[in-house]
Amino acid sequence: MRVAWAIAVIAVGVALTPLGGAANEADSAFGLRVFARGFESPVLITQAPGEPSTHYVVEQSGRIMRLRGGGRSVFLDVRGDVTFGGEQGLLGLAFHPNYKRNRLLYIGYTSDDGRNVVERFRSNGRVALRSTRVRLLSIPDPYDNHNGGHVTFGPDGLLYTSIGDGGSGGDPEDRAQNMRSRFGKLLTLDTSKRRASWKIAALGLRNPWRFTFDRQTGDLYIADVGQNDIEEVHFTRRGSRGLENYGWDLWEGSRRHEDTPRGPGSLRFPVFEYDHDDGCSVTGGFVYRGRARPAERGRYILGDYCSGKVWSLRVSGGKARDVRVESFNVSSLSSFGQDLAGELYAVSHNGTIYRVT
Repeated sequence: MRVAWAIAVIAVGVALTPLGGAANEADSAFGLRVFARGFESPVLITQAPGEPSTHYVVEQSGRIMRLRGGGRSVFLDVRGDVTFGGEQGLLGLAFHPNYKRNRLLYIGYTSDDGRNVVERFRSNGRVALRSTRVRLLSIPDPYDNHNGGHVTFGPDGLLYTSIGDGGSGGDPEDRAQNMRSRFGKLLTLDTSKRRASWKIAALGLRNPWRFTFDRQTGDLYIADVGQNDIEEVHFTRRGSRGLENYGWDLWEGSRRHEDTPRGPGSLRFPVFEYDHDDGCSVTGGFVYRGRARPAERGRYILGDYCSGKVWSLRVSGGKARDVRVESFNVSSLSSFGQDLAGELYAVSHNGTIYRVT
């Protein structure tokens, strides 16, 4: 998120779809209906493996609410440990793929002692047990923005996170291209190993909000919040070889930003971007794999926090195709969600969660 919260074809092979190619809004097959209300600055909704009747809502202030059978209860409260405000707070939640058996979950947040943190908890099925807390990542936070904070498991079984480029504006210390820094990187951890260390899976990111893996193909989609001009979405096919470099801060989208030394890896340009006439802070979503709208399967949905505008598209041959502006807006769109059945949700930072129908 920017959120105080908040087209050129490149010779190396950028596959970019401008907004001018978007289909008419009347072609939209997605809609919205209210799912739940009354949350405090929600930033995520998700489900845990093995619990199709339960939803979990992350509140940026530091609580995770458990929704089941029409009621709600506090699943985890770390408000006393979290710095909340602007782009800081409790920002991510991921349940282990074997949660039904091992009851492990992972959170990402900005701590009250000025650090970017990833921690593991174990639950008893109803609440997360604070006595089981284990800190897995703790990095001093030089600025109060660009914290990333998303956590999710990939198709390879690894835990993924990113904390953005560290903050301020324009990556003043050039961290995103520096492999000696964890800022501006996509990081992975093998949670099955007792003494595993974080590894860099990709570099050149500014503030990814959010990233996701297509549950059918394993392909990676990253929505990266821009600086002053461009919001962008990156696509990497599962099984892509080598280190990916998404360009920041040499490039903002397909536009040159700075003439600074480039780090290693294969330079990748976004498959989709939009400028600030259409918003100011991209919110990444999911590839739809549900059953309610068979014709929409395979479409990736995304939106913008500032304008509330929502798009969907398909990626084919490394290019975004059939880009469509959806017929609805979501005020203060902080996140999308996906349930176990592949159906989608949209989260308003104002406190309402919608089901994408």
